[in-house]
Amino acid sequence: MTIIEAGSRGAVSGSNDVSSVDICICTFHRPAVVEALRSLSQQEGSDGVKFRVVVADNAADTAAREQIEATARALNLDCTYVHAPARNISIARNACLDASTAEWLAFLDDDEIASPTWLSALRREAAGGQWDAVLGPVQAVYSETAPNWVRAGNFHSTRPVFVRGRIETGYTGNVLIRRSLVAREGLRFRTEFGRTGGEDEDFFNRLRAAGGRIGFAADALAYEAIPVERTTLQWLLRRNFRAGQTYGAHLSAQSRSAVVRSRALALAAAKMSLCALAAAAHLPLAVRRNRYLARAALHCGVAARLAGMKEVRLY
Repeated sequence: MTIIEAGSRGAVSGSNDVSSVDICICTFHRPAVVEALRSLSQQEGSDGVKFRVVVADNAADTAAREQIEATARALNLDCTYVHAPARNISIARNACLDASTAEWLAFLDDDEIASPTWLSALRREAAGGQWDAVLGPVQAVYSETAPNWVRAGNFHSTRPVFVRGRIETGYTGNVLIRRSLVAREGLRFRTEFGRTGGEDEDFFNRLRAAGGRIGFAADALAYEAIPVERTTLQWLLRRNFRAGQTYGAHLSAQSRSAVVRSRALALAAAKMSLCALAAAAHLPLAVRRNRYLARAALHCGVAARLAGMKEVRLY
């Protein structure tokens, strides 16, 4: 177990070899990080692969250090603990970038469990395709107390969105990234999104703008237990509104033309209205109704950000 503060980057490599990976986990007062580490110790099909775990602790203190160290020792994991305070996820993610030295780095959330073939599936897709990042699916795991419509609609699972056959952006809950591209382009997670959320979407938007190509490994599965407080319609609407704001900020950054932004705002408002009407038309059907409401909240967030509203804070 190595303990460091956020430091310098390693050497840049252009190799397509995926035999060396740094797996990064950002944590903040979550005991579940122990189970995430345990799942990494149980990876199959990765013989001969050198992987190291980097845990970036975003808490103000290092109270979690002892438990993380002890768990890593017990599981025989090569693990680097990074103290990256405080309460801004972008700071922790950037600390992971700084601590990584392998050609490839992966991100897994501290409340997720990697399936036994998670790493091998990501590596296989990265080696077989000309990708700079490879996403895997995150499957939501609901408690019995979650509302029926949430479980039936599977609202919290994460998969990439394809636009005209391409993945335009990504997420950090389950991804493998070519570190040399990150280093070459000086990509960082923006701290202004560190408490609102959306720092990962913004990061991958810029990775794509730099020419990065994003692939998808459908069998690189991770599981995420969803807290009951996140299974309300209010929480889902708030999350989607914030996601829309992030996309609205991306649209604003693409063009300084007031005409172009006005057109984008009008389009977002039209989509929001259509989704609201569809929700009203499906009022008795909870899953469809709430899915349309969530889409309406996303387009509302896009319009609000284009109109100048600041991002709401989720964390």
